[in-house]
Amino acid sequence: MAAEQTDKIAVEDLSQAQARAELARLADLLARANAAYHRDDAPVMDDAGFDALKRRNAEIEARFPDLKRTDSPSEQIGAAPAEGFGKITHAVRMLSLGNVFTDEDLDDFVRGVRKFLSLEDDAPLAFTAEPKIDGLSLSLRYQNGQLIQAATRGDGAVGENVTSNARMIADIPQSLTGAPDVLEVRGEVYMSHADFAALNTAQEARGGKSFANPRNAAAGSLRQLDAEITRARPLKFFAYAWGELSAPLAKTQKGAIDRLAALGFATNPLTKLCNSADDLRAHYAHIAALRPDLGYDIDGVVYKVDDLALQARLGFRSTTPRWGIAHKFPAELAWTRLAGIDIQVGRTGALSPVARLDPVTVGGVVVSNATLHNEDYIAGLDAKGGRIRDGKDIRIGDLVQVYRAGDVIPKIADLDLSKRPETAVPYVFPTICPECGSEAIREEGDAVRRCTGGIICPAQAVEKLKHFVSRKAFDIDGLGAKQVEQFYEDGWVKTPADIFELEARYGSGMQQLKNREGWGDKSAKKLFEAIEDKRKIPLERMLFSLGIRHLGEQASNLIARRYGSWEVLEAAMVEAAGCDGAQWEALLNIDGVGEVMARSLVTAFAQPEERASIDALAAHLTILDAEQPKTEGSPVAGKTVVFTGTLEKMSRAEAKAQAERLGAKVSGSVSAKTDLLIAGPGAGSKAKKAADLGIETLDEDGWLDLIAGQ
Repeated sequence: MAAEQTDKIAVEDLSQAQARAELARLADLLARANAAYHRDDAPVMDDAGFDALKRRNAEIEARFPDLKRTDSPSEQIGAAPAEGFGKITHAVRMLSLGNVFTDEDLDDFVRGVRKFLSLEDDAPLAFTAEPKIDGLSLSLRYQNGQLIQAATRGDGAVGENVTSNARMIADIPQSLTGAPDVLEVRGEVYMSHADFAALNTAQEARGGKSFANPRNAAAGSLRQLDAEITRARPLKFFAYAWGELSAPLAKTQKGAIDRLAALGFATNPLTKLCNSADDLRAHYAHIAALRPDLGYDIDGVVYKVDDLALQARLGFRSTTPRWGIAHKFPAELAWTRLAGIDIQVGRTGALSPVARLDPVTVGGVVVSNATLHNEDYIAGLDAKGGRIRDGKDIRIGDLVQVYRAGDVIPKIADLDLSKRPETAVPYVFPTICPECGSEAIREEGDAVRRCTGGIICPAQAVEKLKHFVSRKAFDIDGLGAKQVEQFYEDGWVKTPADIFELEARYGSGMQQLKNREGWGDKSAKKLFEAIEDKRKIPLERMLFSLGIRHLGEQASNLIARRYGSWEVLEAAMVEAAGCDGAQWEALLNIDGVGEVMARSLVTAFAQPEERASIDALAAHLTILDAEQPKTEGSPVAGKTVVFTGTLEKMSRAEAKAQAERLGAKVSGSVSAKTDLLIAGPGAGSKAKKAADLGIETLDEDGWLDLIAGQ
């Protein structure tokens, strides 16, 4: 796991290189955290800690917008569904909420809503405020008043089919009277403290496994393949939202919640209507004071714009609504002994120091390791040579303070020098890769030391293969991280292309594979069938699977949609190899693709060894063209649109979001590729350049007339 930059360096002090490395670290760690929490029901951090890192990620992205990774935590929701359950595609995506942590953050949220809607400070604007339940998100679909299916959040688009289990929860009505013909009710499955304690007592009495906390118990109970086990567990459900509707529930958030209550759903009695940021703060303090006595776990307070028409105008970012936010409670700390320091090598060659700890419980989770970020952090220095922790270095044997701030491997916040053993010596960071023996160098401006071994380094090769078979890449059933390590060690798979040659080389009678520990005729046959099934792969997943540095899932989607096919993409990357010319400019003009990401992508197609590996893989595949947005009838679908000047009837952000929903490509600069310029008062050089290039220009009213009815 790459640890690119210490989080002790203030965001405003980060260099561009440090910011890039820090964003890469956060993206990697938080993606794994999402999978542990949402998919595996085995969280390794509390929500407050998770959100602390997510917030840092957002702050860095705000300061360095060109470095924003499209696999960053701000673009991710939940995790892919687990195996063992059928999958349900949500009719309306289940999006997560953004977070605030301080009074200043809350004020920024309210101001941001007003600015987006062009509301004056004294214009009325109501919000609802309710406890944020720490449980498992669930979507219930009713048709003609009957419960027909229930699904977990999953990755926001596809969840697990837990219909039989949901029918076992007393709080969930099986039928409704007076409901819309189609009604998706969303809420949280949870377990009370008393029921949790009783369940663990019963588990221990029968020699079963006890649960770490009520959230784990609730998630594990709902996600049982045997619904009778769910029936025996004391699960509860609070309704607080909805998905697809055939008719509106009400005109306001509060009215809709009251309607759900009238239909027979349990809703939280602490939900309150608030008319200002001060009202929201007061209710947050009230709920926080009640928290110890509620009898169930909450991890914050959720605020939502009450007027549903305003919610519709505000719309969504890529993964979060603009009209809602979660105000989270603080994280926790604990002290323990540092037993050792290990060095891990990531797929980009970064040497990442990991602290091995005497196990300690932090916020209900047992922690036995923590990130040490890089050699500067261990030495008590920031990247500029300044002192952190008052210059205290970290040594094996130290008593350290563990802060579960969201890392899959949590972090060490401080240490107690008074408890330092006399035998403790300064840690010497290795300059040789522990995996392959190659020199590990630290380039100027880089926060980490990297192995120079490249493809000869087994750690890098294995990590790239693990990424290749991960759920958001090729997602080959039966071929996970453990199997990749096994096959690599035995020399069966060294490159992605080798995976698609496994059956031809070793599967003639499947004898070699089925005789291995853990394999048999059936499992070997299923693996080869799963591999065969992935010979057809969408362009965006193919691109993401290559593990190109800085290229995440969302960027892969953007790039795939822009080029459409593998052949067009490949030709464009070859033409852009010198990082200049028309194709290079076209790549940079994709909204969300910065120069660093573009250079990394082009370089991957230009380096002989990496290109040979890509070509060998592509030869085994049918790479499907990217699916384009369905924008039938849109007058701006496929057009490149630029906004400039001041818009008076909507905010710039609202206009851009509207254009993208209609299939337009929104760019920040005018070029010969621009199809349409929307110019408000104060338009300057962009308007002049558009006129010089003969590009069609509309004012705000012209734009609204153009898209009327869409």
